[in-house]
Amino acid sequence: MEINTKTTTINNNTLNQNLECQSNSLNHYLKSIKVMNKNTANEYKFRLHTFEKFVLLQYNSTIDTLIDDIIGSKLDPYEILGDYCIYLQEMGLCSSTLKNRVTTAKNFLEFNDVEISPRKFKLKVKFPKNISRIKEALDKNDIINILNSCSNIKLKTYVMLLGSTGMRAVEALSIRIRDIDFDSSPAKLTVRGEHTKTKVDRSLFLTRETVTQIKKWIDYKHRERRICYKDKETGKSLEEYRMPLKDINDFLFSARQNDDNINTNSFNRINNFYTTLVVQFEKTLDRNGMGSREEGIKTRRIRRKITLHSFRRFVKTTISDLGYSDYSEWFIGHSGSTYWRKKDNEKAEIFKKIEPYLTFLNMQQLNRQGADLETKIEELQDINQLLRNKQNEREEQIKKLEESVSFLSDKFNAFLLSQPENNIVYDRDDQIKGIELKSEIKNKAIGKVMPSSNGNNKKK
Repeated sequence: MEINTKTTTINNNTLNQNLECQSNSLNHYLKSIKVMNKNTANEYKFRLHTFEKFVLLQYNSTIDTLIDDIIGSKLDPYEILGDYCIYLQEMGLCSSTLKNRVTTAKNFLEFNDVEISPRKFKLKVKFPKNISRIKEALDKNDIINILNSCSNIKLKTYVMLLGSTGMRAVEALSIRIRDIDFDSSPAKLTVRGEHTKTKVDRSLFLTRETVTQIKKWIDYKHRERRICYKDKETGKSLEEYRMPLKDINDFLFSARQNDDNINTNSFNRINNFYTTLVVQFEKTLDRNGMGSREEGIKTRRIRRKITLHSFRRFVKTTISDLGYSDYSEWFIGHSGSTYWRKKDNEKAEIFKKIEPYLTFLNMQQLNRQGADLETKIEELQDINQLLRNKQNEREEQIKKLEESVSFLSDKFNAFLLSQPENNIVYDRDDQIKGIELKSEIKNKAIGKVMPSSNGNNKKK
């Protein structure tokens, strides 16, 4: 398939001017998506900006005019989307990104009453096959090296929070101080549904090491500092010491927020935090020699093998390897886990078991927990040995009692047989059934006569 011959060369100035004025149909579509999710609307705006640029370059037309021409049967929507696919491929996009952008353009056209048959779309618009790359696996030592190389306390706190909770990168940046319950045991963190992928509030537990690091960061953020400024009236440089007031509505990784409502400014701030921390994180990887990039097509040369999402995979794998696969799904916020219906105390007990495996730098705590475990194991071994000794003693006592009863039985039987007129009684198989006593003894006898235990009970 070749690019449409209607392509007209347009200089960059004209292109930028036209792109600044988005079409009415595009604005209307983005507004409807914004009602569902603002972040999705921003992503669609970015994708459709590329489509808008393609339409202007290939057809010298706006999107509104293009839609009118398609509805009027002047243009073929399948041919347009096929050309757009080739255009994106020449840009060097990976197959998954390319497919997402073409699909977004298709949904946009359908939203504007352009009829597109799923069967014809599948037949006429072809996508390159997706190439799956092996993701770099993180282990505990890698995370320890990254934490020790962090250039500032803010980045270190952020990385430790991701490494011990498996939160999504933006979820962690949306946390406010009021969302952390430091008084519960273990400490509990609530993620608001406005910032989760599933749009559902969820809570998770924090390790003691992470709680300590968060408290250090909060104290550092609200430390007393020297402020230098210029007096507007006198023009002199002045300095003074100020200490920011703590506010529970503050974003954990931001400057003070005076409004705890979820508004446009909040989302923009979170995106700014993310951009800043990603740059610092990548510099940390480069210093550690861990900043290698994926090989392949153009865009994959930019993407790092280790990203902030790698910590999420580490937490999921670590908890699953301990035998709590279903619990790991709940812990990282996947829907469908049975632990969404469990009580908090049940989930907290399991978390205490996995906490040492999500602790990285607190060696004293790990050593203390290890020593406690060794002590408990030794105590259990001592108790087990004591129980075994008691069991052996009981078995010896039972054996001696059996021998005593057998001895007394033989003696008693021998005594009865030694008495005159006492006869041995046999059953049909010639086995000793008992002893028939003489009348005066029989009247006084009480109990059952035991046969001899020597095994020789047959009739002679």
